[in-house]
Amino acid sequence: MTAHNTSTHSRTRVQQNAPRVKSQGPRRLLLLRATLALAFCALGVRLVFLQVIDHAHYTALSVAQVKVNLTTTALRGGVYDRHGQTLAVSRPTSLVIADDFQIKNPATEAKAMSPLVHVSVAALTALLSKNSGYVIVNNALDLVDGRKVSSLMFPGIVVQDSSVRTYPDETLATSLLGGVNAAGAGSTGVEYQYQNLLAGQTGVTREFVSASGVNLPASHSTVIKKAKPGVGLELTLDSSLQYVAERALARDLKTYDALTGLAVVMDVKTGEILADASLVNTKTTAGALGPIPTWGQNVGYPGIDQTINNLPFSQAYEPGSVFKVVTFSAALQAGLITPTTVFPVPNSVVVGGRLFHDAENHAIEHLTATQILAQSSNIGTYEIGARVGESGILAQVQRLGFGQTTAINFPDETQGLLVNAANWYASDQVALPIGQVDAVPAIQVLDAYNAIANGGVLVQPKLVRGYVYANGTMKATAKSVKRVVLSPTVDATMVKMLQQVVLSGTGSSAIIPGYSVAGKTGTATIPFPGKAKLTGNYNATFVGFAPANDPVLSMIVVIERPLSNIFGGTVAAPVFQTVMSYALHHYGIPSNGTVQKPLKGAKASISSDVT
Repeated sequence: MTAHNTSTHSRTRVQQNAPRVKSQGPRRLLLLRATLALAFCALGVRLVFLQVIDHAHYTALSVAQVKVNLTTTALRGGVYDRHGQTLAVSRPTSLVIADDFQIKNPATEAKAMSPLVHVSVAALTALLSKNSGYVIVNNALDLVDGRKVSSLMFPGIVVQDSSVRTYPDETLATSLLGGVNAAGAGSTGVEYQYQNLLAGQTGVTREFVSASGVNLPASHSTVIKKAKPGVGLELTLDSSLQYVAERALARDLKTYDALTGLAVVMDVKTGEILADASLVNTKTTAGALGPIPTWGQNVGYPGIDQTINNLPFSQAYEPGSVFKVVTFSAALQAGLITPTTVFPVPNSVVVGGRLFHDAENHAIEHLTATQILAQSSNIGTYEIGARVGESGILAQVQRLGFGQTTAINFPDETQGLLVNAANWYASDQVALPIGQVDAVPAIQVLDAYNAIANGGVLVQPKLVRGYVYANGTMKATAKSVKRVVLSPTVDATMVKMLQQVVLSGTGSSAIIPGYSVAGKTGTATIPFPGKAKLTGNYNATFVGFAPANDPVLSMIVVIERPLSNIFGGTVAAPVFQTVMSYALHHYGIPSNGTVQKPLKGAKASISSDVT
């Protein structure tokens, strides 16, 4: 009993003497509060730096994420004819864009917008439901409707300035004018050649846009640099004459099932091109030489389209008998012949291993130089060329402008392919004088004949009369460069000889009642790589000027691969007659009132000009 009590007492005393342990709860709470207080202080300090000290820096970073400087396209300059008629113009429009992620109810919004954007409700609902973030609703909306759409503040809809290129006369002169691509830049023709001038200078606009590229709601555009409108062009073309030339040419292509046709009318004194037609018959198989790229729209005759390439400048061809002007002018200039010099002309000759012959079989004839030209005798022309010689013929080719691009420098203009002394063959003694070897564009042939019409002075062709500025003023272009290529005496002789081609030679279909006409026909075979020629295929040409006694207008017509009739005198000359007749009356050129006397002797067959 006593021992038990002692033990219990001892344990109690020991417990009473043990040290007391304090609670840790309050200390931890204080530490947590202190830590939070420091964190809030640090956050406060950071906020002060962000909102006060570094405010400008971070504001700039924030704005930079949605701010973009966009290039704004200038309004493209217009293109006009010589009378101010619009050929091409850019119309200001509104571009309507949708950020369909911002559109909550596409059907409701489409129903409200449809009358303004001229898109059906069904089609507009589908556009606004694409979930792409960037949808073009209308890229050519009228400005009035564009402003209405903008003022109504449709959710997710942005309206921007834009423009659309239009050609009021539709297909007129398209081969010459060319066109623009999807980005609005010139792709062919005059539109391409004068791209930098027509396009103007771009501007800069500051926009605030979403990640998808659509303007943020309630944001405003700021013009940093105003776009400068493009400079327009006043061309030398006459729209009325262009229309007549295209219709006459199209009718001819259809009548003779020809592949392509071209016609160019030029002002004799100034070199200004008044009409430039270039057409293709898509219903005729192009064959080995095709295809011919087209714009895909007919010019009033089914299947007759404007070519994309302007053939008078871009396509070289062996001109055939129209090239004989080189031989005759060289011989006259050197004093080697006169119009009445007589030559014995056989039916054929063999030179350099090649057989050459006149188009129609005949016994030896005694023809004057004028008769040789009027009847387009190949062998007679060779005999005249033989007097001139290789160097004389080659020099005259250069003198008359062949093998040289024109001052127009039209896109894809070819300078042609010419024979020279380094690659001269014996057979070229015949082939070159009759137009079989050199390949040249039609514009060079016209230039040479225009020089004869202009008193022996070659004038560079011209296509742009002046530059039209946004304020309405116009700056005229420089006059065409001229140079003498024939003496006045020789030139006058050539004019009289070329008149006889029309009066009693192969060009009688070019006669215009009341006016004297001078010119030359050509019916030329078409060469092809690996073959001497394309059998049964020809280029028919007529080139000339009127009135012959005081020339005002010159013109060339080339018909490629006519099928039902092949001759320049029956296929190309009638187009010349139709268009030139209209032009003479259109410009009020008085009739010369003279009666021309035809050449004495045998009258030429219309088919005697084949080379």
